[in-house]
Amino acid sequence: MYPEFGRIKNNIEKALSMMSEKQVELYVLPELFNTGYMFISPTELAELAEIAKDGHTCQSLLNFAKKSGTAVIFGFAEKAAKGIFNSCAFIDSNGNFKLYRKLHLFYNEKRYFIPGNQPLEVFEYRNAKIGMMVCFDWIFPEVTRCLALLGADIVCHPANLVMHYCQETMKARSIENHIFTVTANRIGEENRGENGFKFTGKSQITDCKGNVIYRASEDKEESYFADINIEEARDKNINGLNDIWQDRRTEYYKRLGEK
Repeated sequence: MYPEFGRIKNNIEKALSMMSEKQVELYVLPELFNTGYMFISPTELAELAEIAKDGHTCQSLLNFAKKSGTAVIFGFAEKAAKGIFNSCAFIDSNGNFKLYRKLHLFYNEKRYFIPGNQPLEVFEYRNAKIGMMVCFDWIFPEVTRCLALLGADIVCHPANLVMHYCQETMKARSIENHIFTVTANRIGEENRGENGFKFTGKSQITDCKGNVIYRASEDKEESYFADINIEEARDKNINGLNDIWQDRRTEYYKRLGEK
C-alpha cells in the first residue's frame, strides 16, 4: 500500500478496505503502515507513535480480527517507557497479542527510534508457527536463522524497502532455512526534510525452496492471497542423505577468535 504520511485514520481505513477484499487466516501489512516512514524530528514521531495494544491502530485491527475471525501482523511506531520502537505486532480474533521490536535500525531510524530490546520469539497460530521481523532485519541472516531454529514455519516481514536486493535475498532466506517468508512492502515516494526515499514495492510470498509464489508490482496498491502447506516447512531434508538441521556443524561456527 501507499501510506499517506501522518494520516493514521485514512491509512487504517485503506488497509481495512484492502483486507476486506477476501477473508484469509492471516494478513501481513507493511512496516509503519499507519503513519508513513519519513519522520523529521523526535517530536513528530512522538506525536504519531502509539502505545502497543491499547493504541488506536491496535484496537482498530483487533476489531477487524474479531469481526472476520482472522489475524493481522502490522508495523507501527510503538511508544514505550524507554522511548519509541519501530515495532510490529500480531493480533488475532481471540485478542492474542505478540510484539516484536525491530533489532536493526536503518539510516535515520537511528536518530529517532531506539533498537529492539526483546529476544526473538516464535508463537503458534492455527497450528502454524510464526516468527516476525521488520524491514532491515533481512540483511542479517542471523534473524531468520534464529526464528527458524526456534521452529518458525513462516517468517512475516513488514517492510518499507528502499534497496532492491531484499526481495531476491528473501528467496535465499527461505531456501537456507526451508521456511515460507512473507514480505509486505510499501510503494510510492516520501520526500520530507533533507531526505527522500522511493520504496521498491514488490511485496512477495516465497515457499520453502525459494520459489516466489507471488510478487506484487513496484507501483500499484494491491493485495494477494495464497494457500500454503506448513508441513513443507517442517521437512528439512534436501535429499535422502542431507537434512539442513542435522547436518549443521555448530562446533565449527564459533566467532572469529573465540576459543
